Amino acid sequence: MDKFSFLNAAHTAHFAQLYDEYLINPDRVEPSWRAFFQGFDFGMESAHEGDFEMDQAAAPVAIPAHVQKEFQVVKLIDAYRTRGHLFTKTNPVRDRRTYEPTLDLVNFGLSDADLNTEFDSGDLIGIGKTSLNKIIAHLKQVYCESIGVEYMYIRKPAEVKWIQNWLHKNNNHPSFSKDDKLQILKKLNEAVSFESFLHTKYVGQKRFSLEGNESLIPALDSLVENAANKGVNHFVLGMAHRGRLNVLTNIFGKPVTDIFSIKFGKDI
Repeated sequence: MDKFSFLNAAHTAHFAQLYDEYLINPDRVEPSWRAFFQGFDFGMESAHEGDFEMDQAAAPVAIPAHVQKEFQVVKLIDAYRTRGHLFTKTNPVRDRRTYEPTLDLVNFGLSDADLNTEFDSGDLIGIGKTSLNKIIAHLKQVYCESIGVEYMYIRKPAEVKWIQNWLHKNNNHPSFSKDDKLQILKKLNEAVSFESFLHTKYVGQKRFSLEGNESLIPALDSLVENAANKGVNHFVLGMAHRGRLNVLTNIFGKPVTDIFSIKFGKDI
């Protein structure tokens, strides 16, 4: 419990008026308030004297140039973690729009002359002391290629650290076995075929299409299968309308005849 919580209901204007009277004529103020204001003045004078002494004692210390550069590299790393997803190569059709500020070196007080300099900041991303050139290459591989990751808004440091550890474990480039690739292709084909059938059979009807995001199906399939292998017995999935028919069919195994009869009021 806050021992000063009673001050929330205090009449501060009255205190200010009493203090003004004390400054004009201390003898006119009730003795207990006069003693309080005397202690207040003493405390304020002591605090100011202490600040002055600290200011006098504090001499300017020049920060070595290499230390300043280390801080600038740390800012660069943080920028990739925070904004790298804005510069990913997720659209093979056209270039992404340009976001400002960019991740160019000049925005962090660095230049091409620093590229071959080794920085201890490489430890932050798990590659040890290394050149700025290699640090940037690693950051681009993790944060700016085909998979964008936005996670720095999370307020729990432990969760942020967990995500970072997984990202740097494989440099955000997962490796799949032949069987894994075939399963991904199978679920992707199922998703595309289902959408193509709906588009042909029920033209103009609201069908909550998943077109353009069919990769959701192999992603959910992988999530469910891996969770089941780790002992999860029940799944509860909440989702928006878009793609829900595809998910019901290709993830939860709901018969298509039931979906068509309920949703569209007819059988195939």
